[in-house]
Amino acid sequence: MKRPKLKKASKRVSCSKRYKIQKKVKDHIRKLRKDVKKKGVSKRVKKDIGVPSIAPFKEEILREAAQRKLKIEEEKEQKKKTKIEERAKKRKKEQDGSNKNSDVKAKKTKKEDTSKPNAKTNNSKENCTKRYLCAELNKVIDASDVIVQVLDARDPLGCRCPQLEEAVLQREGNKKLVFLLNKIDLVPKENLEKWLWCLQQQFPTVAFKASTLLQDKTVQDKKSRMMTAKGAVDQTKGVACHGSSCLLQLLEDYANGTQRESPLKVGIVGFPNVGKSSLINSLKGIRTCNIGIQRGITKKMQDVHITKTVKMLDSPGVVACPSNPPASMALRSLQVEEGEESVLEAVRTLLKQCDKAQIILQYNVSDFRNSLEFLTLFAKKRGFFQKGGVPNTEQAAVTFLNDWTGAKLCYHCKAPENPSLPSFLSEAVIAEMQKGLNLEKLKKGNEETLKSLRFPNQASSIVLTSKGPTKGLLSESDIPEEKLSPPQLPVMEPAMEQVEPAMEQDEKTMEEDKKVTVLLSSP
Repeated sequence: MKRPKLKKASKRVSCSKRYKIQKKVKDHIRKLRKDVKKKGVSKRVKKDIGVPSIAPFKEEILREAAQRKLKIEEEKEQKKKTKIEERAKKRKKEQDGSNKNSDVKAKKTKKEDTSKPNAKTNNSKENCTKRYLCAELNKVIDASDVIVQVLDARDPLGCRCPQLEEAVLQREGNKKLVFLLNKIDLVPKENLEKWLWCLQQQFPTVAFKASTLLQDKTVQDKKSRMMTAKGAVDQTKGVACHGSSCLLQLLEDYANGTQRESPLKVGIVGFPNVGKSSLINSLKGIRTCNIGIQRGITKKMQDVHITKTVKMLDSPGVVACPSNPPASMALRSLQVEEGEESVLEAVRTLLKQCDKAQIILQYNVSDFRNSLEFLTLFAKKRGFFQKGGVPNTEQAAVTFLNDWTGAKLCYHCKAPENPSLPSFLSEAVIAEMQKGLNLEKLKKGNEETLKSLRFPNQASSIVLTSKGPTKGLLSESDIPEEKLSPPQLPVMEPAMEQVEPAMEQDEKTMEEDKKVTVLLSSP
């Protein structure tokens, strides 16, 4: 009979080999003993003989020995006490110093309050984050000559903010507004061409694909990396940037036409995570602005010199109005990051806007009846488990949301066939915005960028129903005072709703769903 294949190798050894090892060990131990004998070191501790009874003055000797022991113990105790006292004194000094510093700071703040009663301190701005973000965004709009509104090519209409566009047109100084379609590599080519045609009817539009994997923080780092790579340019999908030459040519031509001495200030505005900071980084060629998967990283205005004639101003994301539809709030606002909405709720709203069959094909999961069941299947697929082998639905929801907001997932919204102008736009305003900009060069540049890119197939892209332009808050008076509320825990009951509104369940089916989720969560 054939012996079954063992997983681990056998530890059996031949007898001759085992005896040889034992003999060597014995020899080694014997050698160590001989060395110890030669040195005169013995392991046995010699027993204290004590004072012999024949010795004269035995009692006095024993008394002296006892007194010595007591003295040694007393000295040890005194040393311990002194150490404890020294530590206590140090602590008191540190506390006194910190109290003095706090008193000095309090006096300074009181003086500032008495001298400037109406002035707002930086701490109050940090507490009211939304108001502070609005103030920084208004700074960028006021300081810039040309404003570039960055739109996600997957949902350009949802990334448009009518309040922002109207505010730019109403400002003094003949400011220009330009649209920039970012993340064009995640949209089918036919859909992108339709959106370009629709947006160009209103404002000049640039097609762009920003580089997301820039690691060089200084020009020296970039030069040293190029030296090691022997001048070879990295053309991978994450590092390559498309449309930068077209945008810079448009801005430099406008700056030269105005004949200004100072560099042209270009403000980059838009909703969170549309690619404002990555746009500046890709134009500069190094990582000057902080970027990441998490939304709302940029909190302040930051100016970056791109060329001698162009200077760009990075801005925080537009604060979305709470009256917007829940689907647009899930994609454009920072409610999840601020703890106003649970991640599971955001995932549920997104799933309602999509076709279930497309999501099953995209994420390679089996059929599901609700969002919670989808998240359990998705967590098992990705290997997100808690203790005891329970699927981590919260982690799965975070990764799902990051796919939709980041530059990873391919989805698109259908462009309108007959686009209508908004109320604040007219033909005269459109002509004024296009004045001074070379539109022919822009059109050729867009065509070149489209030729240089590879686009996803229409069948592999998810169709999302757009909810129209997203309302934004620009003035500080529109934002209500933020009240500190306890952090919201993710509510599991509403997660048992259906993906499609036609598949609503009654109470009995809800109980069955809970049983199914328990069975799925069991390892």
